Amino acid sequence: MYRVFEALDELVTIVEEARGVPMTSSCVVPRGDVLELLDDVRDAFPAEVDDAQDVLDKRDDLIHAARKEAGETVAGANAEAERAIADATDEAERIMADARARAEQMLADAHDQADRTVAAGQAEYQNLTDRSRAESERMIQAGRDAYDRAIEDGRLEQSRLVAQTEVVQAAHAESARIVDEAHAEADRQRADCDAYVDGKLAEFSELLATTLRTVDSGRNHLRSPANLPNSGGRPTLYDYQV
Repeated sequence: MYRVFEALDELVTIVEEARGVPMTSSCVVPRGDVLELLDDVRDAFPAEVDDAQDVLDKRDDLIHAARKEAGETVAGANAEAERAIADATDEAERIMADARARAEQMLADAHDQADRTVAAGQAEYQNLTDRSRAESERMIQAGRDAYDRAIEDGRLEQSRLVAQTEVVQAAHAESARIVDEAHAEADRQRADCDAYVDGKLAEFSELLATTLRTVDSGRNHLRSPANLPNSGGRPTLYDYQV
């Protein structure tokens, strides 16, 4: 590299000492010496300069290749992103379908449970009604039997006392008292029967109200946002037994 600078200095010296051409700024230099110095300069340049020039010459090719590779990389990334989006969409649809199926199954189970509860309540109601009716009829019949016996006893007593003039009035009074007591006993037994039937019907009414509240609560929970397919939450399981 030192020879380059030395040859350049010699060229400068030759130009400065060259004979000038009259009326111009040109000069006459020895061709052979100048060419020799230029050859020395060319030979003195390192090989890296030629390699750098080759790189510069190939710059456009390298830039084009780099752009092409970048385009291919971007296209591949876009394709991979589209595949990932498609896979995520399919997975989301599958999860939503599963959640919808589970919600429908839970709703069907709730309806079945409600139907079974209502059927059981109706059967219990029918059973209580039949037993209450039977008990009422039995108590009414017992009251009628007691009334008939009281009437018969009163008649017998009245017949026995008819012959006794002094006690006829007392016999009528006793007979009326016995009849009144029989009526009062029949009314009491009828009132007891009505109270018993009313209590059983009140218990059954409370059972039906509790069952309906349980069914409504289950339906409200099924429609709540926590059980929606896109909420991320897990479906809530309910115990409908009261």
